[in-house]
Amino acid sequence: MYKLILVSWLLLSVAYGETIYIALAANMGEAIKALVTKFEQQYPQIHIKYTIGGSGKLATQIANGAPFDLFLSANMDYPKKLHEEGHTVGVPIVYAQGTLVLFSIKPKEMKKHLQLLTSPSVSHIAIANPKTAPYGVAAVEALKNTKLYDTLYSKLVYGESIAQTLTYVLHGADVGIVAKSSLFSPQMKHFKEGVNWIDVPTKLHTPISQGMVLLKRATNHSQAKLFFTFMQSTDAKKILTQYGYHVL
Repeated sequence: MYKLILVSWLLLSVAYGETIYIALAANMGEAIKALVTKFEQQYPQIHIKYTIGGSGKLATQIANGAPFDLFLSANMDYPKKLHEEGHTVGVPIVYAQGTLVLFSIKPKEMKKHLQLLTSPSVSHIAIANPKTAPYGVAAVEALKNTKLYDTLYSKLVYGESIAQTLTYVLHGADVGIVAKSSLFSPQMKHFKEGVNWIDVPTKLHTPISQGMVLLKRATNHSQAKLFFTFMQSTDAKKILTQYGYHVL
């Protein structure tokens, strides 16, 4: 009976429409479109608006009072810190694990994997800034675990987010270490595995566990809670898998 009352209350609460505001890690820029489409099919009265950026910068904005209902980060550290500082409703959870690829717009000997980066023909390597972007942390870790970081340090150029890093590769950098999820946009699908990109082995870096948390602004926001629940659903996990993520 309690569950029936709760469901009825939730359905009634969305009947009048509402907007959910999400702070979104840059690597989710493509997947979120499919996720929002699926969610709004189920709840047509609810609309979602999202702001994309580096997780570190978004976390700082949230701590300073930015009006978001949910935070989908590229790691667990920033959501955990926000929780510890009292900016959240409940604890953060992992909604996906991100993956990295080595990517170039020009055909490369991708079978060489990260050793390709030592080639004299590679002058600039784009990675996300490890100070603010979890994918940058993972990229640095992969380079260090292959004993290449010191050799390649002078070649590195940094994007403020993983999305900006991809832009650098598309417009000048020889190669980049980017989120696999970025390869699934219509503009990127013509790039070929083994020719333009190859997976960076996950064993080379700590898993990129991406955290999601409800923020204090959503304390009485039933619609935001619905999206939080949706992100843990089979439908959402299927979409995330299609965009190159691992799901638990």
